[in-house]
Amino acid sequence: MSSTQSPAPRGTAGSRAPGTATPGVRTPAELGYDPWDPAFVADPYPALSRLRDEAPVIYDERTNQWLVSRHGDVNALLRDRRLGRSYLHMASHEAWGRTPPPADQAPFWDLLAVQMIDMEPPDHRRLRRLVTAAFTPRTVEALRPRIEATVGDAIDGALALGEFDMISDLLELVPVAVIAELLGIPEADRHLLRPWSADMTLMFELDPTPEAQRHATEASAAFESYLRGIARERRRRPGTDLISQLGAVLERDGDRLTEDELIGTAVLLLNAGHEASVNGAANSWWALFRHPRALARLRAEPGLVPTAIEELLRFDTPAPMFERWVLEDVEIEGVTVPRGEELALQFAAANRDPAAFADSDAIVLDRSPNRDLSFGAGIHYCLGAPLAKLEFEILFEAILRRMPRLDVVEKPAWKPRFVLRGLESLRVRV
Repeated sequence: MSSTQSPAPRGTAGSRAPGTATPGVRTPAELGYDPWDPAFVADPYPALSRLRDEAPVIYDERTNQWLVSRHGDVNALLRDRRLGRSYLHMASHEAWGRTPPPADQAPFWDLLAVQMIDMEPPDHRRLRRLVTAAFTPRTVEALRPRIEATVGDAIDGALALGEFDMISDLLELVPVAVIAELLGIPEADRHLLRPWSADMTLMFELDPTPEAQRHATEASAAFESYLRGIARERRRRPGTDLISQLGAVLERDGDRLTEDELIGTAVLLLNAGHEASVNGAANSWWALFRHPRALARLRAEPGLVPTAIEELLRFDTPAPMFERWVLEDVEIEGVTVPRGEELALQFAAANRDPAAFADSDAIVLDRSPNRDLSFGAGIHYCLGAPLAKLEFEILFEAILRRMPRLDVVEKPAWKPRFVLRGLESLRVRV
């Protein structure tokens, strides 16, 4: 899933004076939009509804961003080439009116710069084309036996526990194992990956603390060093994994792929598999536990799992917000947002927009069509979406079949994060 954000250093906004408010309109804070408030993180939807209704395009002086919350706008802007995930293909930080990142954070920012999710054409197109073959429906379907075996082993272990943390003891075991297998990460090293991903993605939050920035930088350096060693070993002794395949491209045609881009791609896939996929699965099950009628129907009609997965990700997406830079002036809902500004596209608000979804605040397991934006849209649509959906389908069907009385033990707590929103744990019993 599309998990990672592109948090450029937040400096002055350029030509427009920061903090300019629209007369007669309440501020985001007054509307209840507070990504640092645990109560908001636990249930952001009432505040997001007020944003949609009263101020669908509004400047937030706390983050120096324009919040956009209606489905039609967010969907269109994701496809609008006047916006970009980065501005560095057009101007330096200074020329863009932004403060460059501190030199001691170079391991994080340098690694982010070579990931396709933070590139614009033509580099984005070049790199995505090299990796797409690993995520075609046919290629992904070939992974089904391996995913089924991984799911079976994980459920065996959870059943033996009786009561367990659904996240650490089950849900995170599958995507982590599958993406590591795809990349060819040795099994003995896989325990290193999730902590690195968790620490690295701390930087994606709004105004991360100095401690979070330090952890993210250190994790980036360790991640990069480890994967560079793996990549060089695979170039000497290639296998059938994706790192070996990309290494062959690098050997054969180095102007199409750099070693840094190979490593950045591996980090991106691992981070997405760890953070967004795990949070998405856990959020979905917590939603089902809170809506017993939906859970009872899904147990009675497991054939609904494919549409249910899409619906559950719409209902409580693990990626509530995604950022874009304004490369050319744009007009949204009659508001002109000038070049140089940053948009915070509110996926969670868009996914609950009643203009796009009937019964938008309800779980409709057979919703079709479902125009949710949880995997993004446009050229940056989540490359791993087919793999994530197959993993979820196999995992959910197996849980429904083998744990028919699964129930939650206690109300879980949310991590103190909004951009990548997920639970600390999810205690359940069989």
